[in-house]
Amino acid sequence: MTAIKHALQRDIFTPNDERLLSIVNVCKAGKKKKNCFLCATVTTERPVQVKMVKVKKSDKGDFYKRQIAWLLRDLAVVDAKDAIKENPEFDLHFEKIYKWVASSTAEKNAFISCIWKLNQRYLRKKIDFVNVSSQLLEELPKVTEESVPSGENQSVTGGDEEVVDVYQELNAREEQDIEIMMEGCECAISNAEAFAERLSRELQVLDGANIQSIMASEKQVNILMKLLDEALKEEMLQSVKEQMDQISESNHLIHLSNTNNVKLLSEIEFLVNHMDLAKGHIKALQEGDLASSRGIEACTNAADALLQCMNVALRPGHDMLLAVKQQQQRFSDLREQFARRLASHLNNVFVQQFTQALLQLYNRSYFLSVPGHDQSSTLAQHSVELALPNHHPFHRDLLRYAKLMEWLKSTDYGKYEGLTKNYMDYLSRLYEREIKDFFEVAKIKMTGTTKESKKFATLPRKESAVKQETESLHGSSGKLTGSTSSLNKLSVQSSGNRRSQSSSLLDMGNMSASDLDVADRTKFDKIFEQVLSELEPLCLAEQDFISKFFKLQQHQSMPGTMTEAEDLDGGPFSRQHNAGVPLPVSSEKDMIRQMMIKIFRCIEPELNNLIALGDKSDSFNSLYMLVKMSHHVWTAQNVDPASFLSTTLGNVLVTVKRNFDKCISNQIRQMEEVKISKKSKVGILPFVAEFEEFAGLAESIFKNAERRGDLDKAYTKLIRGVFVNVEKVANESQKTPRDVVMMENFHHIFATLSRLKISCLEAEKKEAKQKYTDHLQSYVIYSLGQPLEKLNHFFEGVEARVAQGIREEEVSYQLAFNKQELRKVIKEYPGKEVKKGLDNLYKKVDKHLCEEENLLQVVWHSMQDEFIRQYKHFEGLIARCYPGSGVTMEFTIQDILDYCSSIAQSH
Repeated sequence: MTAIKHALQRDIFTPNDERLLSIVNVCKAGKKKKNCFLCATVTTERPVQVKMVKVKKSDKGDFYKRQIAWLLRDLAVVDAKDAIKENPEFDLHFEKIYKWVASSTAEKNAFISCIWKLNQRYLRKKIDFVNVSSQLLEELPKVTEESVPSGENQSVTGGDEEVVDVYQELNAREEQDIEIMMEGCECAISNAEAFAERLSRELQVLDGANIQSIMASEKQVNILMKLLDEALKEEMLQSVKEQMDQISESNHLIHLSNTNNVKLLSEIEFLVNHMDLAKGHIKALQEGDLASSRGIEACTNAADALLQCMNVALRPGHDMLLAVKQQQQRFSDLREQFARRLASHLNNVFVQQFTQALLQLYNRSYFLSVPGHDQSSTLAQHSVELALPNHHPFHRDLLRYAKLMEWLKSTDYGKYEGLTKNYMDYLSRLYEREIKDFFEVAKIKMTGTTKESKKFATLPRKESAVKQETESLHGSSGKLTGSTSSLNKLSVQSSGNRRSQSSSLLDMGNMSASDLDVADRTKFDKIFEQVLSELEPLCLAEQDFISKFFKLQQHQSMPGTMTEAEDLDGGPFSRQHNAGVPLPVSSEKDMIRQMMIKIFRCIEPELNNLIALGDKSDSFNSLYMLVKMSHHVWTAQNVDPASFLSTTLGNVLVTVKRNFDKCISNQIRQMEEVKISKKSKVGILPFVAEFEEFAGLAESIFKNAERRGDLDKAYTKLIRGVFVNVEKVANESQKTPRDVVMMENFHHIFATLSRLKISCLEAEKKEAKQKYTDHLQSYVIYSLGQPLEKLNHFFEGVEARVAQGIREEEVSYQLAFNKQELRKVIKEYPGKEVKKGLDNLYKKVDKHLCEEENLLQVVWHSMQDEFIRQYKHFEGLIARCYPGSGVTMEFTIQDILDYCSSIAQSH
């Protein structure tokens, strides 16, 4: 066990600065025996740590490895199992209970005794020893430092001596010397006494040699004495050295003093250079004119200088200086004073601009409310243009304060967000009035009517109304975030006192689109385009101003915006406003968009109202609106897909597309609801003519448009509806033959598609032509019938005999079909009777066909060809079945051509 202990100390614990005090060979209780060692150790460095370490042999068995270690202070209970009988089992209670079986009871007792002694020496918390013999729990003997071998690393704390093991490790040289000595003596192992005597004799020899060596060193002693005498002579130099040392120390102190003075001067210069604000800047902050360009520039420079002084990075210890604290407080007071003055001034600028714009708005809409004048004529007389007011002068004046707004944003966010909220409140009310008035003018120009005005006596004078609103906007003096509820009371009289236009609007349910004037549609298209063209630059200019004035152009995370779920009336700064604490937001880009939503919240409803008006006056207006709105949405998305303008126009485009789809659905429904008079000819069906009008209008509108695909889909739906309902009406027609209805309408459809050259309807064009041709042929055959009825019956009998197997030249020998019978039948159809029959047929066809499609001559020519075909068929049968008989018809093909031409000309 001593050899194992020596090996463990050397290989495991010495590299870790630990001393091995006790060891026990154990295995876990109740399991397959895998031996390991529990070791009690202490560190050689202060503070001393006492540990229990589990060590086991490696799998190869050639070295030991450290497996796990516990601090002795974590040990709660040591259970020896039995204090009377010898028992190798014992338990150690850490956070977990470990059960062990020692290789022998003696090793277990020695290990437990060592643990008890270490507990008494080093731990305040005492370990519970259960079932342990009292003999093992004895006091630990004290050991003095002299009793500890010099080769051991000691670690003494607070005067307490460590537990010292009797074993002292030999160093490598001592081991080598002992081995050489033992090899030189054969009895070193077999006879220890003889070996000891030998060692004693050799020790005496060495002592004698030592004494001789000392005596031989007398010469060196004399030399040493001479050196001492020389040193005494040099003692006088020592005083000189001491004086030089004093001078050197004095020089060092002077140098140190100079260094300290230089550093102190550097610190003072740093504070003076970075924390001294010029008097001119202080005066500008306190009294600078914020209304003039020069004053704004001076205040801007002063504010930047103040911010630099406040944000200077102080060195350690500066913040403890009283002067620095006083200067910081002075800067803070200046900042608060200037921020309050700046916020108040900007708020006044907002109110002044709002008042000025309000006066312009009243001047623009004032004549709309004058009694005794027709509203539309008043607009014409005063040249009320369809244009939105230009806010560029206001933006230009405010942009002078952009740098100051940036300074306010970084120094006093509470006032910054208060100004932002006030700006949105003012602008949202102003834009609401301007935009509503703008759309009112658009509606008047579009329909030529306006709302009925109230009596002049009920209208407030514009000066008093503006004054009242201005006072309400100012609110309490000095309160930036005062109530703006009075803004809700401001209303433009001209837009609130006009009568409804519903009485004069065209009703699409009572009239077709073809009845509407093309000029009205063109006017609507021009007005709608002008509305969009006015709104776009207005929104873009305001968005650009907001980003520059409120310094929101950088797309980075910052506080102060809101999500779409937040209430717009509260604004993006409503929460935590009093505390001035910034709100977390996703990006400043979102903040711009939310501000635009608050300011221009009336644009989308007004656009939807205008769209509804245009759709109600003429459902075909949805085609114009779809093309125009799609183009503007495409343009806005190319600039910024997530901008307010792009989002708003996109939402309105959805409404326009829905109206367009509804227009298509209404046309299909009108097709299905068409009722045909039983007493008149059908002619060209109304929905066929409407499709022609729709297609012609759509092709002119959608030329090079972005939404061509929507029109193609509508074409497909409409043409299918036209085909189905034409056939439905043809089947239900009583006055006009089915073939005529189909022939005329599909001829009209084919002509329309051929003229317009709609690429997506090429298949339908071919289908329409085929239907027209088929029904033309069917009608010709049905209407012509058998004009030479008896002759037809005669030759049908001839063909029947031939079919039964009789040769054609032998048919004349049949009694019922001889030459005399043939001549008799032919005589019944002289030329005069043939012409009379053809004239009656022409009149019948003329009654069936409509004049607008002009197919009478086409049908008559087809009937002429069919009659000639029958004539040639009869002549062929006569030539084959009655050869050499000299029997011929009493009229010729030329006669037929003359009859038909004469009849057509006479009618």
